[in-house]
Amino acid sequence: MMLLRKYFPQPDSHQTEQLNRFAAAIRDWNQRINLVSRKDIDFLEERHILHSLSIAKLFSFKAGTHLLDAGTGGGFPGIPLAIFFPEAHFTLLDATGKKIRAVDAMVSELGLTNVNTRHGRLEETRETFDFITSRALGSLIPSFHLMKDKLKPDSFNEFPNGILYLKGGHFEDELREIPWDHEVFELSDIFQESFFDTKKLVYLHR
Repeated sequence: MMLLRKYFPQPDSHQTEQLNRFAAAIRDWNQRINLVSRKDIDFLEERHILHSLSIAKLFSFKAGTHLLDAGTGGGFPGIPLAIFFPEAHFTLLDATGKKIRAVDAMVSELGLTNVNTRHGRLEETRETFDFITSRALGSLIPSFHLMKDKLKPDSFNEFPNGILYLKGGHFEDELREIPWDHEVFELSDIFQESFFDTKKLVYLHR
């Protein structure tokens, strides 16, 4: 986890161990289930784990914060964030049963007591959360309309409750159609690796 030490200079040793075990578990599961693109598996730490932890470079969640990771896939960004914020609560949701079963097994193996997994679709979810994270979305607008009513209105963090999208490409036209306030963080301002040149974190809030 040299990249972790590069950008998080004082990592907790237990968290580092958990991230290493998570990376090993992903590689093991990926031989059976396509959790991570085959072309990306050799860049797992950079393109998936560090990418997920870009949220932790920009936001810090207080104990008791409830987060939903919508479309978690192989557990990104939910599992790395749950390791970094052990006193926050994470629900990892995915509509693909075999993926969520793999994620559930990894959560158990890592001993992450602050994580629940759920097989289902976002529109079926009845609870509300402080934050919703999501990664590798297509269009922002349909996802926004599914997520906006799943947020609690009041925040006890230093910033409003909202949606945190990890996204690449161009989506300025879509943002203009979304009636909430937004901030776009360029991940190339944080990370030096060329992978992040087009990557952004979009924060939507009322």
